[in-house]
Amino acid sequence: MLANTFHAELVAPRASADLDACVALMRTGSKTFFAASRLLPVRVRASSIALYAFCRVADDMVDGGEMGIDDAMRVLTHRLDCIYAGDPQAFVEDRALSVVVQRHALPRPLLDALLDGFAWDAQARRYDTLEQVHDYGARVAGSVGAMMCWIMGVRSPQALARACELGVAMQLTNIARDVGEDARNGRLYLPREWMAQAGIDTDAWLRQPLGSPALQGVVSRLLDEADRLYAQATAGIAQLPRDCRSAILAARLIYAEIGQQLRRDGLDPCARRAVVPASRKLVLLACASLQSGWMGRPAAAVPPLAAIAYLVDQCHTLDETAFSSGISTRPFNQRLAWMLDMFERVEARRQDERHGAHRSVAAEAGQRLSH
Repeated sequence: MLANTFHAELVAPRASADLDACVALMRTGSKTFFAASRLLPVRVRASSIALYAFCRVADDMVDGGEMGIDDAMRVLTHRLDCIYAGDPQAFVEDRALSVVVQRHALPRPLLDALLDGFAWDAQARRYDTLEQVHDYGARVAGSVGAMMCWIMGVRSPQALARACELGVAMQLTNIARDVGEDARNGRLYLPREWMAQAGIDTDAWLRQPLGSPALQGVVSRLLDEADRLYAQATAGIAQLPRDCRSAILAARLIYAEIGQQLRRDGLDPCARRAVVPASRKLVLLACASLQSGWMGRPAAAVPPLAAIAYLVDQCHTLDETAFSSGISTRPFNQRLAWMLDMFERVEARRQDERHGAHRSVAAEAGQRLSH
């Protein structure tokens, strides 16, 4: 008992510091993901924060870091090797991800796919067709959707397929919103075939990216495809644990709203970046909380989007054996078990303190009104 208490005293400060560092990365990164993640139960939220932190650091290292793409990929691959061997390097995000990997037996092909997507970004890969854009979205976002689904404890191929498709839909929304910013950085993720069909010379347009009725048509087509995938992916949310549905539905609603805001702004992402107002996000968060409680039974099985089929297949194959995903087959590391337990306790305490503060503010406001 004394040994356990002593171990907890040593682990708690590190768990708290690691969690704070990971939360800071998420707070300054995806505001939508951060907002939606606050609806997740602690058992999932702590793991999702750790996963996001590693993904954010890896993206920054590959795309815009000081080392070249090949060197960055080599370093990250080695770091993943260490993580899956249960011996992470001395980085906050590696220690945190190692806990998640060991606890959930997270399939490594999903993280490898994500790194591939980051490399595609850094290489300024060319995307001629919608299918090629799907391939990119499957790696940088579909893989994350599958990992979140896996962390929630859901392993069915249909649920994983819908989670991947939700990730791809979100990425298509990001592409539509960021057309102007990407073009000014010399990048184009809109299907070049569609640009040509609209009469746009892509090379000339990249030199001077401006809005036009032709570009509006291309952006609208991409948003329509995102909406199709949002609709298809929504059926998978009903297959998630009840206490996880509201967060994922919130992310789905807020991202889809970005597309609606872009339409309201006139489909001109070169002029300004579509932003969903905070007040509207709060409404959508509330809607997600209400709707998630009465979601119907999952729809009939639907074949996965071609671009994400290989991810679903690999997850299904790797799930047949507990640690066949490349995780060390030695007995579960007790220290890592303690770390995740402490990680979750720290997050639970953070949420309790936040809710307590909110209650205090509300009580004080009530007292003032009564006077």
